[in-house]
Amino acid sequence: MALPIAKMAKRSKIGCRTENQNKGAPIMKMLLHAVMPNEPFNSSVRNGTAGITIKKILDDIKPEAVYFTEYGGKRGAILIVDVADPSKVPAICEPFFLAFNAEVSLHAVMTPEDLAKAGLDKIGKKWG
Repeated sequence: MALPIAKMAKRSKIGCRTENQNKGAPIMKMLLHAVMPNEPFNSSVRNGTAGITIKKILDDIKPEAVYFTEYGGKRGAILIVDVADPSKVPAICEPFFLAFNAEVSLHAVMTPEDLAKAGLDKIGKKWG
């Protein structure tokens, strides 16, 4: 469930701006896709640290939503995160790289309301 903008602005974890930091600038909502190879993840499962490590990462990043899945025979995670500015990207991605040797990609995402404000009709007339 999406958080109202007012609540998101008050959050102060890695990927989110506080009201003072925000200064009216929008927060970029991103889809993070992490693909974790079977090793070192299998070893983490066997030694009991996988769940602890994932919890630690999620507690730090504070994603809006998290889903775990299989991707090409490997473990995968899909998160929705708020990125205050580009300098926050390493703090969001590095835990997956370092803990699980994951491949991570980020994609900007929009709500239907964001898309409605994009002005696709105007863009279409200009470029179509």
